[in-house]
Amino acid sequence: MTVLSLPRGGRVAIDTVVLIIGAILVGLALFDAAQLPATIGFVARAVLNILPFFLLSIALAAYATATGADNLIGKAFQGRTAIAVVGASLMGALSPFCSCGVIPIIAALLAMGVPLAPVLAFCIASPLMDPAMFALTAGVLGFEFAVAKTVVAIGMGLIAGFGTMALVAAGYLSNPMREGIGNGGCGGAKVRSPKAVVWRFWEEPARIEKGWDNLLKNGFFLGKMLVLAYVLESLMVRYIPAGLIANYLGGTGPASIVVATLAGIPAYLNGAAALPLVGELMRQGMSPGAGMAFLAGGSVTSIPAAMAVWAIMRPPVFAVYFVFSVVGAVLAGLGYQLWLTM
Repeated sequence: MTVLSLPRGGRVAIDTVVLIIGAILVGLALFDAAQLPATIGFVARAVLNILPFFLLSIALAAYATATGADNLIGKAFQGRTAIAVVGASLMGALSPFCSCGVIPIIAALLAMGVPLAPVLAFCIASPLMDPAMFALTAGVLGFEFAVAKTVVAIGMGLIAGFGTMALVAAGYLSNPMREGIGNGGCGGAKVRSPKAVVWRFWEEPARIEKGWDNLLKNGFFLGKMLVLAYVLESLMVRYIPAGLIANYLGGTGPASIVVATLAGIPAYLNGAAALPLVGELMRQGMSPGAGMAFLAGGSVTSIPAAMAVWAIMRPPVFAVYFVFSVVGAVLAGLGYQLWLTM
C-alpha cells in the first residue's frame, strides 16, 4: 500500500498493485497508444474467461469461513493426503485453468484447510493441460505429443505433491499463505480447533460480516493480481519477438532441455502462442524433449504465473513450487526424449 501526501496535511492510501497497473496503462497511452486498446482487450477477454471460476472460488471460500465448514474440510484431508495428491494431479490435468486463473482456486483451497501437498499438485498440473489445450496441442504438435504432455502434467503434479508431503512431514511449510490471504490456511500441518458449523450463517450477523469481509478481501487481492498478470502477459506477447526466442532454443541433447526449461521462465507467452512457436523450433531442429521442457516449465513458471503465486505464498513455499516446477520440467523433457529413442 502506497501512502500519498495531499495539500494541507491530508493523506490517501493507494494500493501499490493498482498503481503499477495504472502506470503501465498510462505509459502505453503515452508511448504506444495503439497497444493500449489491445492490452485492455486482452485483459478483458482473459478476465471474462476466468470470471465464473474466480467468483465461484472466492464465494466458496467465504461461505466456508462464514459457516465454519473450513474446519471440516481441513479435517477431512487428514490421513488422506496421498490419495488427495493423486486426485489433485489427475483433476489438474483436466481442469480448464491457466497458470494465473488457478490462483483463486488454490487460495480458496488453502483457506479452507486443504493440505499444501495436493494444492501444489493441482497448482502445477492444472496449467499444463486441459481438454481444449489437448485438442490444440494435438492439432499443432501431434496426438502423441498431446498425450505425452498430459502424462507430464500428471507426473509433475505427483512430483510436487509427494515432495511437498515429505517436507511437511519433516516439519517444514506449516503456514504457506501470506498474511491477509484467506484465513491463513494451515496447509495440513494441523487441524483447526473444532467449532460448530452453522450452515445457515445468514441468521448470525457476526458470521455474515465475517464471510463478507473474506469475500471482499480475497476478491480484491486476487483480482488485482490476476489483472496485473494478464497485463504483463499482453506486453510479453506484444514486445517479445518469437524470432528472439528461437535464436536461443535450437539444438539437441540434454543441455538443450535444461536451457529450454530455464528459457520458458521469461520467454513463455501463453499456451496458444507457445505451441506454434515450439512447432516451428522443432522443424528447425530443436529436440522434442526440449520442446516439451519449454512448454512444461513455461506453463508453470512464466513471469505472470510466478508473480501470481508469489503474491499468495510465503517465500519458502514459493521456492518449493518453483524448484519442483523446474525439476519436473527438466525430467519431463529428458523422459520424453528418452521415450522417443526407445
